[in-house]
Amino acid sequence: MAASESTAPKSLTAVARRPAHPVLIRNEHNPLLRVIIEAPAGLEIRLSTLSFTLEQSDDPSDIESLTLFATGEKEEFSTTQPAAEPIPSRAMFTFRAAHNLKAGKNVFWLSAKLKTSADLSHRIAAACSSIETTAGQLIPNLSAPGGRQRIGVALRKHQDEGVHTYRIPALATTAKGTVLCVYDMRRRMGRDLQEDIDIGLSRSADTGRTWEPVRVIMDMGKYGGLPEEQNGCSDPGIIVDQQTGEIFCFAVWMNGKPGKHQWNADGSEPGFEIGKSAQFLMVRSMDDGRTWSQPENLTRKLKRAEWWLLAPSPQQGIQLPDGTLVMPVQGRGEQGVPFATLMTSHGHGANWTIGAPAFSGGNECQAAQLGDGSIMLNMRNDHDRFRAVFVTRDLGRTWEPHETNRKTLIEPNCNGSLLRVDYGPPRERKHVLLFANPHSQTSRTHQTIQVSFDDGRTWPESKHLLLDEGRGAGYPSLTRIDADHVGIVYEGSRAHLVFEKLSLEELLKRCRRTRAAPSSWTNSPPGPWRP
Repeated sequence: MAASESTAPKSLTAVARRPAHPVLIRNEHNPLLRVIIEAPAGLEIRLSTLSFTLEQSDDPSDIESLTLFATGEKEEFSTTQPAAEPIPSRAMFTFRAAHNLKAGKNVFWLSAKLKTSADLSHRIAAACSSIETTAGQLIPNLSAPGGRQRIGVALRKHQDEGVHTYRIPALATTAKGTVLCVYDMRRRMGRDLQEDIDIGLSRSADTGRTWEPVRVIMDMGKYGGLPEEQNGCSDPGIIVDQQTGEIFCFAVWMNGKPGKHQWNADGSEPGFEIGKSAQFLMVRSMDDGRTWSQPENLTRKLKRAEWWLLAPSPQQGIQLPDGTLVMPVQGRGEQGVPFATLMTSHGHGANWTIGAPAFSGGNECQAAQLGDGSIMLNMRNDHDRFRAVFVTRDLGRTWEPHETNRKTLIEPNCNGSLLRVDYGPPRERKHVLLFANPHSQTSRTHQTIQVSFDDGRTWPESKHLLLDEGRGAGYPSLTRIDADHVGIVYEGSRAHLVFEKLSLEELLKRCRRTRAAPSSWTNSPPGPWRP
């Protein structure tokens, strides 16, 4: 009998589906495959075995162990009921799972635990090769909407370091090639300010393969004699001066105002006074992110007195070819209406200038330099479910809407990430824009990277790369991590903060116009990639 033939009655069927989300190092359980067996009424059928294959995976030895779970009629993944003993990984394997099939839906999940040494460039592809029952053999039909599953890292999870929730990541790469991720450490609960929140940092010196223990780089303690839950810091933004190596991290600090939020009502007020207006803080590092200065309060230097709020955008800033630092920021204007703009420095961070609001009703944003030297600001839009996109040619003094403004890139009202990537030999240099966000207008699902080869005028659907179809908190952040890869951190469905390493070759070959070999790629402005 051929392995592809089923001998069970036609009323007994099976389908398998590979979920579209990464398989994560540090997770005890990673769902690889859901198998649904539909059993007819009136027959007593007993399941004997389920056989699987990992032959289409890059390396089955990336997996430490495999487990089978039964979830009854529920299609959602659950580890409550193991259906067989865990087994070591191998290319082909069988679970003996004596199980009476009920009439209707019987759901099973194959789950994996990865080795800490699993390769981030590898993918895993599980398939159910056969199911043996007392009524005969079944060969399930397979669907895989995301293709093979990528390997990533559960960078931060619930209760890591005793912290309830990790949120709001911003990713950057230092002048020495070290990858830094800053984020909210929401210690007591998942809610935003005002709460006990510090700014944490994860640091990787090997392009995201391993990460050092968390560093707390902003903690206002019990300032003013108030408890820590009334001294929260949130929404970190980060920028690296690639010429000097200095790194700047910004965040918003609230003092007092229990139960309030800086974006609502009088959670932050006009003026500069600590305890009334939320404060704009900065810390800096001169040693590649190992140690950080004490917080410096920039509120009186940057905020206009009539504004209700000025805060960093929780993203990475950029540096222009002439050395100018460009950091996206956000706030609430004279009438309390949200806005987004740029903060720039011509003096390597010694002083900063705030631009004019680009768009009223937008806030969280990220900037990228276009081919003509102008700067695009891509913004979360509170008015509708499309991204707001504006362009400036004078560092934020004046703005004009981009042709895609509020009609092209969809969103569920959530932060997004924009990154320019230069590639090709010096005389034939080209660039693309990468955009990441939850690709939905209804919920924070379908975390996706899009590619534009024409400075953001078009984002072909054929070039979309789905990372995670599940629901998470959504916020992504992209960075160039070496000559051949970009990194992304996002709030995914399988961990609070998920890190993935993506090949530029894969992203760029999605367009036939791209012929560059990986070794010819260079960095985004201001110069060739280093190190």
